[in-house]
Amino acid sequence: MIPYIIMMISLLLDGLLTNYLPYLVNELSIFTPMLTVISIICIYPFYQKQEKKYYLTIFILGMIYDLMYTNLLFWNGILFLILAIIVRFIYKNYEVTPIRLILYSIIIITIYETLTGIILFTFQLVPVTISKVFYKITHSLILNIIYIEIVYGIIKRIPKRFKKISIN
Repeated sequence: MIPYIIMMISLLLDGLLTNYLPYLVNELSIFTPMLTVISIICIYPFYQKQEKKYYLTIFILGMIYDLMYTNLLFWNGILFLILAIIVRFIYKNYEVTPIRLILYSIIIITIYETLTGIILFTFQLVPVTISKVFYKITHSLILNIIYIEIVYGIIKRIPKRFKKISIN
């Protein structure tokens, strides 16, 4: 139940913050919310024993994100699956600590924005340059790192009887 709450809050906050922190192609904001992308990292520990369910949940989350925010049919569903595979690799091979979580967030945001920029450039959907992609990556980090640290802190403080997993 907790991962679904995290995903729903992330989706809603993405929509709300996007309206208050405007992002246009020529007017980039210093705080670009990518909270739904960050939630992929947060919810993996809840699915460590059920990876197929995790991948299905992330694909559906990507499709919902597509429908609500990007209108790139199936793109975010596939991209979220790629990010989920990377998150799984990180959790399986590295220890997750609050400090390392910042690095993992930077990696996930960079991969997401780079792949999205490549697709937008390839299909000429929006005029994209390397400098715009780099600007968006660097200016989305502050808000998203704060968000993941808050969510991670809340998850760690949930009593063990309400969660099936333990987070470092």
